[in-house]
Amino acid sequence: MSDPTALPNFPPPPEEHPLTGRVLDALQDLQMSPNLDPQGDVAFEVRGQKLFVKVIQGDQFDIMRLFGQWQIAGTVPEDLATRLNGCNDVTLGVNLVKAGIANGNLVLAVEQIIARQEPPKAKVQIATGLILQALQLWHRNVIAKAAVERGEEPELPADAPEGTEVGPWLSIGSQGQQGAGDDAAGGQTGSDTSGEPEGRA
Repeated sequence: MSDPTALPNFPPPPEEHPLTGRVLDALQDLQMSPNLDPQGDVAFEVRGQKLFVKVIQGDQFDIMRLFGQWQIAGTVPEDLATRLNGCNDVTLGVNLVKAGIANGNLVLAVEQIIARQEPPKAKVQIATGLILQALQLWHRNVIAKAAVERGEEPELPADAPEGTEVGPWLSIGSQGQQGAGDDAAGGQTGSDTSGEPEGRA
């Protein structure tokens, strides 16, 4: 039986509940088994991929940075310019997602502003979906567009519409290209960019 003289243990109001705690609550609601890592970031897994949330506190609002880092698979061309062109395609073609190469790893991140009283659950879901989409987009673009640059015929997925062509890198544009699309509609492998996710950016 609790002590009747003790003060009630009510949760703090939303404006006093730190964003890290609200992110943990949101990920628990989404059944993504979050935990705090030694760096103070929130780590969680979704569809076999390990992602992280870093909270940057401000005076009027906070920034939630959701990101992941992956070792690049051996099936991906080693040419750095090709890998960076793939990052450029993601950054230009996928809303909110930033992509880059760090120490030979692919890094994808989404940064969102979170108001003091705003529940972050919806933005966590959006950012997670965008990063997983960008991961597949980067992989298939690098594989397919590198094959076209070598003069090879890229492998198209079985369900690709007839006449599907692989477009040029977005950094190059469609000058002189016939039927170029916004991204590599062909060459989708459906596989992840890497075998094992790495730590953080």
